[in-house]
Amino acid sequence: MNDPITDIVKNAGQSPEASDGDGGAVLAIGGAKQRDLPHNLEAEQNFLGAMLIDNELMDRVEFALRPEHFYDPVHQRVFETALRLISRGQLASPVTLKAFFTNDPAFQNEDPALYLGDLVDGVVSLSAVEDYARAIHDSFVRRELVRIGDQTVRDASHASLDEETGALISKTEQALYNLAENDDSSMGLRSFDTVLEETIQRVEQAQKSDGGLSGLSTGLTDLNNLMGGLHDSDLIILAGRPGMGKTALATNIAFHIATTTRSGEKSAPVAFFSLEMAADQLGTRILSEVAEVDSINIRKGELSTDEFGQLLDARSRITSAPFFIDDTPALSVSQLASRARRLKRTTGLGMIVVDYLQLLQAQQGMRPENRVQEISNISRSLKAIAKELQIPVMALSQLSRAVEQREDKRPQLADLRESGSIEQDADVVLFVYREYYYLNKSEPEQKENETTEKFGERVQLWRDKADHALGKAEVIVAKQRHGPTGAITVSFVDRFTKFQDLAVDDRLPEGF
Repeated sequence: MNDPITDIVKNAGQSPEASDGDGGAVLAIGGAKQRDLPHNLEAEQNFLGAMLIDNELMDRVEFALRPEHFYDPVHQRVFETALRLISRGQLASPVTLKAFFTNDPAFQNEDPALYLGDLVDGVVSLSAVEDYARAIHDSFVRRELVRIGDQTVRDASHASLDEETGALISKTEQALYNLAENDDSSMGLRSFDTVLEETIQRVEQAQKSDGGLSGLSTGLTDLNNLMGGLHDSDLIILAGRPGMGKTALATNIAFHIATTTRSGEKSAPVAFFSLEMAADQLGTRILSEVAEVDSINIRKGELSTDEFGQLLDARSRITSAPFFIDDTPALSVSQLASRARRLKRTTGLGMIVVDYLQLLQAQQGMRPENRVQEISNISRSLKAIAKELQIPVMALSQLSRAVEQREDKRPQLADLRESGSIEQDADVVLFVYREYYYLNKSEPEQKENETTEKFGERVQLWRDKADHALGKAEVIVAKQRHGPTGAITVSFVDRFTKFQDLAVDDRLPEGF
């Protein structure tokens, strides 16, 4: 109890030899000598004693210490109870705490009152509380690293036909990521008051936002109003038939999130996994949208001097955007997760886009019996990634050809291809639908025995519908776990592959 502060730093993370006494958990890796997990009891005692002397010292601690960071179970109990009292605005001292530990089996033969008093009497220095906290935290991290290493050694030493080496690497990397981000493999059970506090924070964020956003902005006003933005831990499925513009819409939303400077909105780094389109093709689309230069002219190189100047100006404005593209073909969901974790750890990450879900491979080591089972595994894995990284994940998906057989070709949830658990796993399902695409391919032909006048009426009706649908698209919110469904109408500029708000007079959400 009376060791100097230098001993705290010296002992932090040490692993003294264990005995059969109270040395705590012991490891035996590969036949090596048994040893304790790293710990520093002196730092724990001094920290707890200092906290009981002056409760406000907790505000000076850089590390968000949790009970499991302490090695000694008694210290875990003392810290947890003291923290609960302090959070209620009550005094945490040996006197107020001793009643909580009367007949507590964790103290065994120790008198709780005497032990709490010894914690206070043995404090070396109140000013060193930050050093004590750092030593406790460092020892915890070292313990977790030992456990992860031990588990990796065991897994690698016992080959399994059902688990590939790539899956072992991903498993270890995930454990290391969780330790780096959260100091734990999971959040565990949380008290209701902490959950409510997070909820109130999200409400306050939405209240401060001009557009009532509690998530990331899509860049589309009516879609933001309907959804409140894209929310952390949500799996968003964006589906549509070929030619509807689902890649364009996803790119528009993702790039807006990466570069927005609107008041009330926050920008965030985006990882775009393009399994269908090459990175340079995606770059061309984005450049066309930002510069408002025809994408076909960009691909052909047929640009006027003014258009080329617009491209150079757009490039200078967006060249440093935190927008990352991975166009690796046949990417597995395990590899995607690994790269996303690495990106979040190094530069930060606010959203993932996958184009598209059916081109992803199942987790390494998995051997699904059929395609539906494989897609179900992928959708569940994407949802798990969204929860783990606490970011929205948008996955594009194909729709079945059944859409084409109906007179009304607006997509429905049942049209999700190889749906399996896609609809079940998704928090939000969006469909993009452009009526003009179908009208443009269905110009009326005169029927046998149809009068010229009747045919002319049908042609005029078709032209009126096509003119009304030209330059417009519908974004249909077919499922939203935490909000209403509905459809909004937006503008679509085909030349720039750009979705945007309609003119104010026309911007009225349609019922779904």
